[in-house]
Amino acid sequence: MSAKTDEILESLKSLSLLEASELVKQIEEAFGVSAAASAGVVMAAPGAAGGGGDAVEEKTEFDVILEGFDASAKIKVLKAVREATGLGLGDAKALVEAAPKAVKEGVSKEDAEAAKKAIEEAGGKVTLK
Repeated sequence: MSAKTDEILESLKSLSLLEASELVKQIEEAFGVSAAASAGVVMAAPGAAGGGGDAVEEKTEFDVILEGFDASAKIKVLKAVREATGLGLGDAKALVEAAPKAVKEGVSKEDAEAAKKAIEEAGGKVTLK
């Protein structure tokens, strides 16, 4: 690898999940490509080998959407969002106050359910899409 690509890779490693998701969207728009299409092709192969079309239709990536929260639990929800996303206090506060808003995007079912559980236990209302 060249020094330039090594530098880019190191920069990517330091991004939070939310920042990485935003980067993917910007790359898709700038170059007219879709990251989801290539991932779908890769995911279709194991389903086809399994002998059934049902596996291909199963959703593998989920978005965790904060729909709202109890006003009395705002601080607890903010802490849960910070833990789930790794955002700083100001960014997490802005995200919580902008509800409905995506907290995490394109995550596995297990990660999505864990984030949903933590935020709901803190007093937030969450949906998975």
